[in-house]
Amino acid sequence: MENEKKPKVGIVGCGGRGYGVIRDVLIGLIPREISIAAVCDKYPDRASAAADLIGAADGAERPAEYTDYKELCDIVHPDALFVYSAWESHFDIAIYAMKKGIPVGFEVGGAYSIEKLWELCRTYEETGTPCMMLENCCYGECELMTLRMVREGVFGDIVHCSGGYHHDLRYEITGGIENRHYRLRNYVGRNCENYPTHELGPIAKILDINNGNRMLTLTSMASCSKGASAYAAKNMPKSIVARQNFAQGDVITTVIKCAAGQTITLTLDTTLPRTYTRAFTVRGTCGGYFGETDSIYIDDGRYHDFEFCGEKLWGNAAGYCDRYTHPIWQNYDPTGGHGGMDYLVTEAFLESVRNGSRPPIDVYDSASWAAVSVLSEQSISLGGMPVPIPDFTNGAWLCRDDIADAPDSCYGLDNKKIAKKYRKQ
Repeated sequence: MENEKKPKVGIVGCGGRGYGVIRDVLIGLIPREISIAAVCDKYPDRASAAADLIGAADGAERPAEYTDYKELCDIVHPDALFVYSAWESHFDIAIYAMKKGIPVGFEVGGAYSIEKLWELCRTYEETGTPCMMLENCCYGECELMTLRMVREGVFGDIVHCSGGYHHDLRYEITGGIENRHYRLRNYVGRNCENYPTHELGPIAKILDINNGNRMLTLTSMASCSKGASAYAAKNMPKSIVARQNFAQGDVITTVIKCAAGQTITLTLDTTLPRTYTRAFTVRGTCGGYFGETDSIYIDDGRYHDFEFCGEKLWGNAAGYCDRYTHPIWQNYDPTGGHGGMDYLVTEAFLESVRNGSRPPIDVYDSASWAAVSVLSEQSISLGGMPVPIPDFTNGAWLCRDDIADAPDSCYGLDNKKIAKKYRKQ
């Protein structure tokens, strides 16, 4: 970056997620790759804490502080904007910045209306200003290794994928008043797959969604809501949250049908006691990856034997790393949050900003994945009725199967020909 102009970036949202990414990733990119010109949060103390953190970093100046993202965009006009704010604000902020010609990387979370997602796509098409959902799990080591194995045909024809967000968040949700956390109001007011993208993102890339395939229909069911209320009553009986009714079901199950015939199952499970997992699973005619046991099964005839014990293969995925580790993870010493995924997705966005190229998670990916929240809410309210998934590409998915416009990037996720570049001879 010594001979290149460093992007001047702005940051909107300095709560837990935003502050964590600043601390674990962005500060490490100063002064080599970026300068942080401004931070913004609706709570002034959060903006000040982030500005203090940045200002204390080597080679950094203390950024300007704002409580209004529009003022940040209008006055500072950064080269790129990172958005880590509450779910409800992501798309309004992205649209405003894109209209100002500012590329946007925004955090994950589902949408609240389909019309807002159409507006996001139209804004990109009218302005040419890119946006990228910062779905870090697309850059997970096991997800990328599985993507490579799929591209090389190891698992045969892919038939079904599943995964989800299995994370005990009862403390975070019920502490939303004290911690000023947006999850509380969402769990009180909505009943949907509110966080669909952690495994849908990697699965969509594996199934070539929007690039020769697309998601057609969705059906969702919600369990009753008991977990958050029980937790609050036990652990914070004097809080008003202990008397709160929660609309959000404890377990949401969503099934998606794709144009090429595959099915996808997503599960949201955040208000009952459990350990963390994304349960990433890919099933093909010749084998598959099973995230719950970190196992790879390749058909060698043993599975027809009733006596064969699959437990012997649990944890065997590490044995495939030498052969199938994705180039993005080859020689990568993980840094930053979430096992290094935060760093990779941040670098992927910044590369597209520097090169003026289409980001590896583009506006159509972002809209399609985020739409699941809205559509699951509709399906649940209709008793699990199927609902159609919009084609935000307006038919272009049919013409993109050769990925002719895929960015030539070391962070690219779409190019089906990439296997030829890294397949060992």
